[in-house]
Amino acid sequence: MAIKFQYNKTSLQQLEKQLKIRVRTLPTIKNKESALRMEVKRSKEKVAEFDDKLEQTLLQSGDILRLWNEFQPDLLSVEDVKFSVKKIAGVNTPIYEGATYQLKSFSVFNAPAWMLDGVEYMKSLIDITLEREFWVRKMELLSKARKKTTQKVNLYEKVQIPGFEDAIRKIKRAMEDEETLTKAAQKIVKIRQMKEVAS
Repeated sequence: MAIKFQYNKTSLQQLEKQLKIRVRTLPTIKNKESALRMEVKRSKEKVAEFDDKLEQTLLQSGDILRLWNEFQPDLLSVEDVKFSVKKIAGVNTPIYEGATYQLKSFSVFNAPAWMLDGVEYMKSLIDITLEREFWVRKMELLSKARKKTTQKVNLYEKVQIPGFEDAIRKIKRAMEDEETLTKAAQKIVKIRQMKEVAS
């Protein structure tokens, strides 16, 4: 990215102001990037934790799985999913707070004895799956924000700050050269005037 500037004091002041802003905000952006990186890692661990939890729940119910042919799929449905929003390093992320279920009425006397346990089992599986999905969504949002923040850190560190420093250096050199030439020209004029007065 080429920084546009002119060889004058106004341009120098504007560039110095822009550089100062970027140097001052860089540590904040780095901290944000670090916090987002940690949260993404934590979210990945939580997703893996829920995967394990789901697998363990399925393994523990090995005997009951043989009976699922008798379970009516439309018996239990998710009515509403409750969630809140929490800001993490400036990113709105969803927090799972539970689900409400609608249970279709059935005859407890005509249904198999395990049916009520099966309903509770299904609720626990759905809760685990829903919470896992919330963590996946949170991880995606945080990961996207982290990538953007990393790009901004790199832009500031590797492009803009060195670019502004280079432009400021060029302007200062040009102004110093101009000042040196002006002083030299003044000396020459003064020497000529002294020679004219002397002759």
